Amino acid sequence: MTFVSLPAPTEEAALAADRDDPLSALRERFHVPRAHDGSEAVYLAGHSLGVQPRMTREAVLAQLDAWATLGVEGHFRGSAWIEADGRMREQAARIVGARPTEVVTMNTLTVNLHLMLASFYRPVGRRSLCIIEAPTFPSDRYAIESHIRHQGLDPAEHLRIVGPRTGEALLRESDLEAAIHEAGDRLALTLFSGVNYATGQLLDIPGLTASAHEVGAIAGWDLAHAAGNVPLTLHDADVDFAAWCTYKYLDGGPGSIAQAYIHERHALDPTTPRLAGWWGNDPGTRFRMMDTFEPASGADGWRISNPPILSLAPVAVALAIFDEVGMAALRARSERLTGYLMACLAPLGSRLAVLTPSEPHRRGAMVSVRVPHASRVLATLESLGVVADHREPDIIRMAPVPMTNSFSDAWRAARALEAAVAAVSAGGRNGDP
Repeated sequence: MTFVSLPAPTEEAALAADRDDPLSALRERFHVPRAHDGSEAVYLAGHSLGVQPRMTREAVLAQLDAWATLGVEGHFRGSAWIEADGRMREQAARIVGARPTEVVTMNTLTVNLHLMLASFYRPVGRRSLCIIEAPTFPSDRYAIESHIRHQGLDPAEHLRIVGPRTGEALLRESDLEAAIHEAGDRLALTLFSGVNYATGQLLDIPGLTASAHEVGAIAGWDLAHAAGNVPLTLHDADVDFAAWCTYKYLDGGPGSIAQAYIHERHALDPTTPRLAGWWGNDPGTRFRMMDTFEPASGADGWRISNPPILSLAPVAVALAIFDEVGMAALRARSERLTGYLMACLAPLGSRLAVLTPSEPHRRGAMVSVRVPHASRVLATLESLGVVADHREPDIIRMAPVPMTNSFSDAWRAARALEAAVAAVSAGGRNGDP
């Protein structure tokens, strides 16, 4: 278990912590969004959309210039678009703890989940059951239910959902493990979230993967809220597959191209089933326009189409920053920032319920609180210059991202939330809608 020292929950202590932390300077590499009055916002929505690196505009313009001057020759000259996604392979692998051949940049998150499920959800006989957790992001449930139906099966019988116990907000990993072992040889696949989108709870990826393997099942992970947020060890954890977006903690831009991981025991096996496309063909034979698909070695064999260059450019900029700083340093700062925000929220007491685990090793860079009239509280927060978000029915999520947020942001957000809760509560008592 990791323990971190925190500044006192005062404005002076927060400002001092920012001055003393060398990683505070990272913020200068990014554009911080503006509040409604034009001032710099306290932007705590990086769990939904990360902020823009200052070098992103230049990187995108460079690709537009290459297109304008080189045309089709841009695939092979200058920055050589034909290798654009491959150049970020090693950086992405370091972020998620994978080998470079196991990582691919392609498509969007849910598209990649569909590709992974097409390869790895292949029910045979009794082994047809899937397990997911609740709450899970809707796209994950939609995707896995569609694959169950595509196999001619009924999700009501072949999908099990394990949620928190009655009266509790967080998942008990022992309940997930019990569900896996109870399913036994009926279990085909698990698909869990590395960090839960609603509560910020970090699950035990190695432990739950091992539990799935003990009963002969495939272990898949949605890392949308984990990649770039918490250190990952996908290869050593023996994860079968994973998928994640790059527009949240990875700062790749709205709707940016996503990434996926396939363990090398599957990725290096050309007989692993997959949905094939031309760009996934062996580069040595791709341009021979052969009738027979020969998959590229590694995760590249799951690529469908040639990479979207304008979408890759921002991701490349962001990954370079992550590679320079390193996940270990970012995680250490994240534990302090998130813990500090929680400490600053403590004076609110019974006026809200903090859902996110208090232990650093059980959470990512997000604090979720349950509060009455959450949508009205959020609107008041925004009027005070704090950007967070709301998930129905009563959750407000705030992400103190270590690359771009400060201790002062955390202090200001807590005091703004205190004021917003008080204002909405007073309005309710006075009969306001």
